[in-house]
Amino acid sequence: MTDELPATDSYLREVKARVVDHHPEGVVLDRTVFYARGGGQPGDIGILESDAGQFTVEDTYRSKGVVVHRMGDARPPVGTLVEARIDWDRRYHLMRTHTALHALTAIIWKGFGAKATGSNMAPGEARIDFELPSMSVEFGQMVQDQLNVALAQDHVTRIHWMDRAEAVADPDLIRTKVNLIPESISTLRIVDIGDLDRQADGGTHVRSTAEVGAVAVLKTESKGKANKRMRIGIPQ
Repeated sequence: MTDELPATDSYLREVKARVVDHHPEGVVLDRTVFYARGGGQPGDIGILESDAGQFTVEDTYRSKGVVVHRMGDARPPVGTLVEARIDWDRRYHLMRTHTALHALTAIIWKGFGAKATGSNMAPGEARIDFELPSMSVEFGQMVQDQLNVALAQDHVTRIHWMDRAEAVADPDLIRTKVNLIPESISTLRIVDIGDLDRQADGGTHVRSTAEVGAVAVLKTESKGKANKRMRIGIPQ
């Protein structure tokens, strides 16, 4: 099993690791700084450097519980010691984007009691759906203003773990639909963003909301009777 270092430190950019297995699409390492895509956050890209050469990691994902670093046909042999290095600029932009999404869900939940039903992101842009009957341009502008005020308040991010039963009973986590997480997962990773937001989440985040910068609501649209979508942008 791979030791997934982003779960405890999103700011690690590189680490020495060993290739422990090959996969049809890439390699498996004993430890990694690469985030495996999930929860709407894309997997990391980057390079593996070794005496055998330099290898480009095109994506990172899980396959049957294994973290796969996807790459071309040329791969470092099993047993090779490598320097695993992520594309930091891309990752950091994703971290800022992900934290912005959490803050946005908090604004909508606290102000309107609406749950998020789905989201997806790329570096500097994201979309998120809410259980809302309507979402006007004016609504988007109002939310944008509230969001940027909240982000500027420098809320500090804290990561901790919680027993599943305790998490399900926590009213602050109900909106994150904890009950949809597979029963096999007994301990949940919780992301607290000051007193602004609290969610069960496996992704990477910045240490403080002040790092996010200004967020723009780019578009609001209807995706159904009680499903409204908001698109946001975060400059580089």
